[in-house]
Amino acid sequence: MIDRSVLAGVSAFANLPDDQLEWFLSHAEEVHLEAGEPFARIGDPPAWLFVMLEGQFQWRGEFGGETVVLPSPAGEVTGVYPFSRMKAFTVAGIALSRAKLLRFPASLFPELIPKMPEFTARLVAMMSDRIREGTRIEQQKDRLFSLGRLSAGLAHELNNPAAAAARAASQLQEHLDRLKFASFELGRCALSEEQRLDLVHFEKQLEPSCDPDPLALGDLEDQIASVLQLVGEHETWQSSSALARCQVQPEALRSMLLRLDPAAVHVAVTRLAATAELAVLSRAIVSSTTRISELVGAVKEYTYRDQASVQDVDIVRSLESTLAIFDHKVREGITVVRDYQPLPLLVNSFGSQLNQVWTNLIVNAIEAMAGKGELRLRTFVQGEMVIVEIGDNGPGIPAEIRSHIFEPFFTTKAIGEGTGLGLDTALRIVRNHQGEIHVESCPGDTRFQVWLPLVAEGEGLS
Repeated sequence: MIDRSVLAGVSAFANLPDDQLEWFLSHAEEVHLEAGEPFARIGDPPAWLFVMLEGQFQWRGEFGGETVVLPSPAGEVTGVYPFSRMKAFTVAGIALSRAKLLRFPASLFPELIPKMPEFTARLVAMMSDRIREGTRIEQQKDRLFSLGRLSAGLAHELNNPAAAAARAASQLQEHLDRLKFASFELGRCALSEEQRLDLVHFEKQLEPSCDPDPLALGDLEDQIASVLQLVGEHETWQSSSALARCQVQPEALRSMLLRLDPAAVHVAVTRLAATAELAVLSRAIVSSTTRISELVGAVKEYTYRDQASVQDVDIVRSLESTLAIFDHKVREGITVVRDYQPLPLLVNSFGSQLNQVWTNLIVNAIEAMAGKGELRLRTFVQGEMVIVEIGDNGPGIPAEIRSHIFEPFFTTKAIGEGTGLGLDTALRIVRNHQGEIHVESCPGDTRFQVWLPLVAEGEGLS
């Protein structure tokens, strides 16, 4: 039989009256365990409160879709607590060494509560700590999940311009060599000063088209190829393609080439084609690196890096910076419909937190539409509030779950695909800004409205 002094040495029982300790011991069962022996199994009814007396213990199991291992040292009081709504153990408890514990039946909690009120209060505090820790783990997982989603989107967005710039850069040397060779050969040709100036002037007009129409480009290539064949060129496909992308007019090209000495025509065409290719590659590198720079800028703005944490926030700009990060998801089948009203700024706003709200709502809308549909973004003012409406034409939210969607850990997604904290997090952020979120949903029309306070005149942050 365990002496009450042993129990009094456990912090949860410290300074309790002897008669309360005696009563607890008289109703508790002493259990001895060997290393590896379980004291609770997943799925078991939560029938026991455990007091760990000697040895090392551990809880193992799935929590939020991930394997969790939690140590439970001697001196800890664990298991089910009074007022807990636990239906079954979701983790298994095992002894890591030879161990000893007390287990107190949960069926006696109605007697325990009035007989040991101070101990009960301590258990309630422990239960609150347990809930907070569980929430912290899930919130951390949600942040990591969001970060992973953001990183994947950014990697996808950066990959295309980076690959395009790399391809263009790898081809530069080849066309530079062709240009140098053609320039050297052209210098050996007997061209008059007028012919040289004519060629130089023509080269200066080579400007790549920003977004050529494929059909029109194909027709232009054919016309340029015909001109090149007319002046004696045989392999015309590469030259005609490069010149067409620079919108060279066939008649102007024909006129210029016919004014050259016939012996210089081939070299002149080679130089023009190389110059055109370099212009196209240069435009591709500039365009790609500009896109990369824009994405980096969007990420800095999204996270409000290098800016004050609390500041006035331009709602439309923050929406657009969020969209920029997930542009690949939008391009794949989503039509974005914007209806922005010119808005005053928000005051005392945490910009990066608001972007987290937009991220959760926008990604939820895209996923609700299975990647194909209409994403509707609307901003307007009502009284002293700005309303940001994010909607979609997906299947809608079933009426039976609509009242639960903001509850922590509630999710309709499969394990590992979501934490159930996205909307809960969004709501807490918005309420922290003295705002609110309302939702309306029916098949084909779901709208989340975020209500936020406007900046009062003269109250903006300096």
